[in-house]
Amino acid sequence: MLDFPRWKIWLVTLTTVIGCLFAVPSFLPDRVVAQLPGFMQARVNLGLDLSGGSHILLEASTQDVAAQRIQNMEEMIRTELRRSDARIAIGEMSTRNNQLSFMVRNASQVDAAVERIRPLTQGAGLTGQRDFNVEVRDGNTIVVTPTEAGVANAIESAMQVATEVIRKRIDEMGTREPTIIRQGSNRIVVQVPGLQDPAALKDLLGQTAKLEFKLVDTTANPADLARGIAPIGSEILPYPENPLGQPVIAVKRQVMVSGDELIDAQQAYDPQTNAPVVSIRFNGSGANKFARATQQNVNKPFAMILDGSVLSAPNINEPILGGSAQISGNFTVASANQLAISLRSGKLPVKLTVVEERTVGPDLGADSIRKGVLAGVIATVAVLVLMVAVYGRFGVYANLALVFNILMIVGVMAIFNATLTLPGIAGFVLTIGAAVDANVLINERIREEQRRGRSIIQTIETGYKEAQRAIFDANTTNVIAAALMFYFGSGPIKGFAVVLTIGIVTSVFTAVTVTRMFASFWLRSRPATLNI
Repeated sequence: MLDFPRWKIWLVTLTTVIGCLFAVPSFLPDRVVAQLPGFMQARVNLGLDLSGGSHILLEASTQDVAAQRIQNMEEMIRTELRRSDARIAIGEMSTRNNQLSFMVRNASQVDAAVERIRPLTQGAGLTGQRDFNVEVRDGNTIVVTPTEAGVANAIESAMQVATEVIRKRIDEMGTREPTIIRQGSNRIVVQVPGLQDPAALKDLLGQTAKLEFKLVDTTANPADLARGIAPIGSEILPYPENPLGQPVIAVKRQVMVSGDELIDAQQAYDPQTNAPVVSIRFNGSGANKFARATQQNVNKPFAMILDGSVLSAPNINEPILGGSAQISGNFTVASANQLAISLRSGKLPVKLTVVEERTVGPDLGADSIRKGVLAGVIATVAVLVLMVAVYGRFGVYANLALVFNILMIVGVMAIFNATLTLPGIAGFVLTIGAAVDANVLINERIREEQRRGRSIIQTIETGYKEAQRAIFDANTTNVIAAALMFYFGSGPIKGFAVVLTIGIVTSVFTAVTVTRMFASFWLRSRPATLNI
């Protein structure tokens, strides 16, 4: 067991050195880090509570969501009843009292109108209800009323999309580890570390993303695309998910339909194959433009472009009339739903009002860092002295493992761009205190075996063998607890869980593997006595 082949020594040493090496930039000034190679510039990020930043609380208007749904339904009904192949004439539409009502001019077409409107309604989640009730009053007046379940479902959907839009827009800033969480049914908390100007954050969230539909230029030469050369009248855009492998694609400059004319996008299923698809709907003008463009370009691909990047480029198999279409492809339910969210996130689905804003200064964080570092230094020195005093040579091994463990925690956090928060510092200090637990357990097992009169090699080998089972079991339960905190927690709780998880993994590695390697080196000198 204590036999360490050369490859294993190199592997353990290399892992330890790399982990410690990546910790170095986090302790250097910015000007020094800027001169390092790119892969060595990764550092531990500081959270909002340590580095300061902006905090805003956004609130969505539920009345705005309800009014928007009625407006969308009005557009869809007008488009459906004006279809050229079976037009149904109607009077002026009224949206008073949060319901939609209109008169069908020819009373004999009322039933036909209802039959065409009802498919426009959808199920309200798992409630078993529809999102709109459709009924006929006075013989020829159709009233479409939103249900409570439908409104609640729409608010939930709007808040999900709004959260995703906000997250994407903040990610575009290059900000690391922002906190974006729901608060209640209609509020979103946004915290951005390092951003000291809440006004800039509000401006960003007030912008509208640009969604466009354009024809793909199939005449483009792949070799020219690789060199950044597009055919005349076309442009090259990034296409990260291109199934052909090339991360760019050429599209016509002329816009078929803009995202302002898209009403909705939902994950659905193909009625014939039951495969996941994405269902999209346009308003009246968008439907006419889309129908005209698809009639003229059957069997040609078109691209859906969000903020200058192509999301998907499906083929036009047939003219798409009526203002709705299905985007098919090799979708899973998750990927189709993600594409639908991306399409919907072209713009915020609901108006968000800032109800609270504040700037968190870095002074409190700097004081916390100083006290955290002081606590860490005191804890480290106390542990170092205690281990040497109690276990002698094996205490020195444990101390070296502890130092490596501290550096590796910082190095791993830097590699993964993890964020250190105030609770994270608490987790860090806790990890230092618990890091030597494994070595205490190992050393005590070695003492027990020594009292039984075994040889030095058998004593150390059995001590490590018996102790590591308990070490792995105990730390596995800790990792499970940290994983649950990360999954169910948010913001600082996640930061604590991340530091704790990294600390547990690195401490087991250094306390068990690294110290065992040191012990094997010592045993090669064939010691006559074991003082522990």
